[in-house]
Amino acid sequence: MVGRRFRSPSLTVDAVWIAGDRVLLVRRGRAPFRGRWAFPGGFVELGETVEEAVVRELHEETGLRPATVRLMGVYSRPGRDPRGPTVTIAYRMAGRPAPPMGASDAREARWVDIAKARGLAFDHDEILRDALKTRRRGIEGPRPRRG
Repeated sequence: MVGRRFRSPSLTVDAVWIAGDRVLLVRRGRAPFRGRWAFPGGFVELGETVEEAVVRELHEETGLRPATVRLMGVYSRPGRDPRGPTVTIAYRMAGRPAPPMGASDAREARWVDIAKARGLAFDHDEILRDALKTRRRGIEGPRPRRG
């Protein structure tokens, strides 16, 4: 039917960067889940590809840029975001890990031991489990420097 408007979910992206036994996370500075750890990510803007959006969000929230961006999965379970229906495209990042700096709507950014990365915002625990199940030798690159 021409002219009929359908309500659609918002499109978001998440950057999943695992290096050795650490994962890159940001502490959310805004609701929902203010103060909780999450993957860097956010809403796709009009006029950009999802690949451009994930690199932009990663850089805005951590100051880092990946060498490699690979599609990991799509997450669309109803209720996964309390703001409303969203579909997230998760990407695996790889490259030389460096110390991140929290910026934009991220209060803090840090390489966190995978074993301690629990109780993440949204459905990011599920996304991390999926990333760990499917990780391939060599994609993660070198371990991040401590400090």
